[in-house]
Amino acid sequence: MVHLDADDTPAPEETQVDPATSIQFPKNLQIPSKVPLPTFTLVGVGVRTVSFLGVKVYSVGFYADLSNSALNIPKTASPQEKIEHIVENAACVIRIVPTRSTSYNHLRDGFMRALQGRMRLLQQKGLLSSEEEASAQSPMRKLKSLFPNTPLAKHTPLDILLTPPEPSHPRSLIFRDLGAVQSDWVAKHFVLAYFEGDGISPPLKQSVVANLENFGK
Repeated sequence: MVHLDADDTPAPEETQVDPATSIQFPKNLQIPSKVPLPTFTLVGVGVRTVSFLGVKVYSVGFYADLSNSALNIPKTASPQEKIEHIVENAACVIRIVPTRSTSYNHLRDGFMRALQGRMRLLQQKGLLSSEEEASAQSPMRKLKSLFPNTPLAKHTPLDILLTPPEPSHPRSLIFRDLGAVQSDWVAKHFVLAYFEGDGISPPLKQSVVANLENFGK
C-alpha cells in the first residue's frame, strides 16, 4: 500500500489561481511518498459552493499523470470520454483547499453523499451489478471511518490520490495523512463523481473540459 507523507516541499513558482477564491494550485504536483509517484499535471481548478447563498467551501484541483503510456486518447474523443479514460487508466489526484476552517466530518459527509448519489445513478442506468454494489459497502464504511473529529484549517491542502490500475491489486484511494481505501469501484467512482453532469464543482468541470479539448493523439 502507498503511504503519502506530508507535503513539506516549497510551492512551485508556476501556479494557477482559482479566480473565485484566489487560492493557488501548482501546475505540476510532486507528492512525497515511500513509493515513487509520477509528477501530476494540473488539468483544471474550480470552487465548490453549497446552499442557495453560494457559500464557497473549498477550491478543488484535478491532477492526472498525463505522461502515462496507458493513455491512448484520440483527440476527437469528447471531453467526457477523455475524463473517463484518464480516470480509468492513470493515477489522479484531487486536491481540496478549504476557503475557511472546516471539519473533516463536514468533508466526509459530502464525500459519502457524492458516492451514494453516484451509486443510485448507476443503479438507475443499469450500470451497477449487485456484486459491485455489495463489494463496495465495506470500503465505503472504511472511507467513512477515516476522518478524525478535528478541524481542517483554512488553506490547508488535502490530497486524495487515486492509484493507477494494477492487474493483481484493487485500486486505492489514499487520503493524505488519514489512510486509504482499497476498492476498484469506490476509488474510481469517488473521482468520477466530480465530473458527473455539471459536477460537484461546475467551475472545475468546465475548467477540465476546456483544458482537455485539444488533448489526445
